[in-house]
Amino acid sequence: MIQELPTASVVVVNYNTRERTLTCLRSLADQQIRGLEIVVVDNGSTDGSAVQIAREVPEAVMIEAGENLGFARGVNRGVAAASGDYVILLNPDTTVLPGSLEALLEFAVTHPEHGLYGGRTVTPDGDLDPRSCWGAPTLWSLLCFATGASTAFKGSTLLDPESLGSWQRDTVREVPIVTGCLLLMKTEDYRRMGGMDERYFLYGEDADFSLRAAAAGHRPVLVPGAVIVHDVGVSTSSSGQKMCMVMAGKSTLLRQHWASPRRELGLLFLVIGTALRTVLERPAAGSDRKTWTTVWRRRRDWMPGYPHAERALFGRHLRSD
Repeated sequence: MIQELPTASVVVVNYNTRERTLTCLRSLADQQIRGLEIVVVDNGSTDGSAVQIAREVPEAVMIEAGENLGFARGVNRGVAAASGDYVILLNPDTTVLPGSLEALLEFAVTHPEHGLYGGRTVTPDGDLDPRSCWGAPTLWSLLCFATGASTAFKGSTLLDPESLGSWQRDTVREVPIVTGCLLLMKTEDYRRMGGMDERYFLYGEDADFSLRAAAAGHRPVLVPGAVIVHDVGVSTSSSGQKMCMVMAGKSTLLRQHWASPRRELGLLFLVIGTALRTVLERPAAGSDRKTWTTVWRRRRDWMPGYPHAERALFGRHLRSD
């Protein structure tokens, strides 16, 4: 056990999730890290979040963005204000279990060769939520999506490779992608990388960040002793809108990281997979939950990727600083 850990700053981006964010921030009280700094970026919430958080967690550094910056820009704004040796990105819809951030930070100090660190996520019922990390997309994984194999054989190492198979996230393991719900890095390394790519609005930015980190020589790793409870997607009200943003993130990732003709083939697989799921979704008579029908109908909005998708899906331009 390290006698004295370095300092750390936790960055939380809040958007109309006042009570859930407060629960998240309260869970940080059980983390025994010297000088743990809390930085909250409020993305123009209309539910009184900024006032309530400032009242109940007065020690937090509160940054009021005045508008919805999205995740990448919000996180970067928070990291810019952070003073800790390490920065920890944490979703507002999470609860940190006691000792988890210490475990994550101690592992980072004793294994500096990795550079980028994630943890284990569980559902409110205590079951594994595998979405704390992912495999990188490949032509094979996108072909599995296009044919429906990744859905029919969910969790298969062969046919759903991005899920990383049946691994329970209970062992230390290097992974291609650490998600932004719990991500730790040296603050200077984060800033040296230029932070999250601000072209992304929501979804995909952590995949891009992990791939860029690996390209820079880091070895992203999952630390099972760092555990959070994750209530997925509490700030996204529409499943169709959320999936459109997910697909916009995937499209942007392929456009940035893949060269032609691999890129065009990958994008085609995204469209084919969307069409297949739309066809299979339609027979569900009486259901108001037409996620893939919405994604198909709005394919011209998300297919070009960000920043086009942000304007098309939200009907606005981000205000200049």
